[in-house]
Amino acid sequence: MGGDDSLFLGASRTPDDAYQRPEELLYKYANRHGLVTGATGTGKTVSLQVLAEGFSKAGVPVFCADIKGDLSGISMAGEAKDFLLKRAEAVRLDPYEFEQFPVIFWDLFGEQGHPVRTTITQMGPLLLSRLMNLSDAQEGVLNIAFRIADEEGMLLLNMKDLQAMLVNLAERADEISARYGNVSKQSVGAIQRSLLVLEQQGGDHFFGEPSLHIKDIMRTTKDGRGAINVLAADKLMMNPRLYATFLLWLLSELFEVLPEIGDPERPKLVFFFDEAHLLFDEAPKILIDRVEQVVRLIRSKGVGVYFVTQNPLDVPETVLAQLGNRVQHALRAYTPPEQKAVKTAADTFRPNPDFDCADAITQLGVGEALVSTLEEKGVPSMVQRTLIRPPSSRLGAITEAERQEIMKISPVAGRYDEAVDRESAFEILRKRTEDAAQAHQEATQEQPAGERSRWTLPDFDEDYEKRMGRTTSRSRTTSSRSRSSGRQSVTEATIKSVARSMGTSLGRAIVRGILGSLKR
Repeated sequence: MGGDDSLFLGASRTPDDAYQRPEELLYKYANRHGLVTGATGTGKTVSLQVLAEGFSKAGVPVFCADIKGDLSGISMAGEAKDFLLKRAEAVRLDPYEFEQFPVIFWDLFGEQGHPVRTTITQMGPLLLSRLMNLSDAQEGVLNIAFRIADEEGMLLLNMKDLQAMLVNLAERADEISARYGNVSKQSVGAIQRSLLVLEQQGGDHFFGEPSLHIKDIMRTTKDGRGAINVLAADKLMMNPRLYATFLLWLLSELFEVLPEIGDPERPKLVFFFDEAHLLFDEAPKILIDRVEQVVRLIRSKGVGVYFVTQNPLDVPETVLAQLGNRVQHALRAYTPPEQKAVKTAADTFRPNPDFDCADAITQLGVGEALVSTLEEKGVPSMVQRTLIRPPSSRLGAITEAERQEIMKISPVAGRYDEAVDRESAFEILRKRTEDAAQAHQEATQEQPAGERSRWTLPDFDEDYEKRMGRTTSRSRTTSSRSRSSGRQSVTEATIKSVARSMGTSLGRAIVRGILGSLKR
């Protein structure tokens, strides 16, 4: 099933309840983006796996996140099981062959895949502000830090570079405020605290070099299959803001790096954004506008973006309107919000007179989905109730030993495994500080003796010098000189003691009276 120009998704049900009509996704329209939705346990992951397999066989690289760990099975050949064979027979998939696919494992933490890094500069102030949840004033200060670093030729590669830059910004606040607007130490402090939180959540693993090169996720094998890049995201999901920001950064990099190619016969890359709602939760409007812009324009770069989420309402309408290929699994409609989600999903399809779309969404079984893809001239097909084909690769997670074996033969093995820390803002600013301290020390040493003699040190008694272990001829001389310089009488000592202990005007008046009587 499927051919050189299409990806076989499954078979749709005919009026007599038989699954006969093949449902396919045309590769030439795969860059028009897509949406895979459905409640937990309805088969979204299997649909994603089937799509990734099909694109790989067509020579299209894929990037996807493995939220639960079970998508890693795509790297191993499947096994003949009764329910899989029965599904293959139902959708008339003949022959049904099991095979493994070329997979590259990635992991922001470098534990279950090759490390993924980017630099602070590549991330940029907008996405970094989103990542740290900064206020408008704090985001403005962060933009100034990037501007100063750029003007002074300092690279911002890792977190210590940005931290050093912020310290420098606070020290020069008056000078910089006069040029770019107010830079308050309170805002700098708030950013530094946010950086500390980000570092504790694993941000120090993510920012640095060598940074991920886009070409390494767009690889193909010698036999023409596209690499399936699987990002281990089970641990990453504990910090959903980092996960969403990373994937948005990757989309932005693709948008900026890839050339315009119009509508190719096959995409250059297909990008699956699982748990897509995390991208839009509490996102400021400027960020949503950025996502919409990237999704709308990246199509002409030959990149298809497929959002995978539970509810179509998770995706803003402006973005939802850009998604031409739809796979809708079952939704539940027990509450008013769920009923609204069902209606929204039904309204996005081209109606089919054979069934009511809203009713069908709540009645779909596991592995069934409503499917609508773009046909010739980019027109959406009539929605069909479809049984999704079984995957050819393994269902479920692979073992740790299997993962390590795949990583050993990976085409990027050794390229990203060791971090590199070259000269950047941290080293430059530290050298400036050291040079300034040395210059100050030299200026002090070259100061004329007459100038230095104006400054004196207090003398200490010999007992103190002995206790401190610093008794010298100078201290002994000074101490004996101070003892022979005239002792205070008992009366004078008493008067001075009273003067020190009495701070009120009355005390001062009494002392003046006593001193007057002595003079007489």
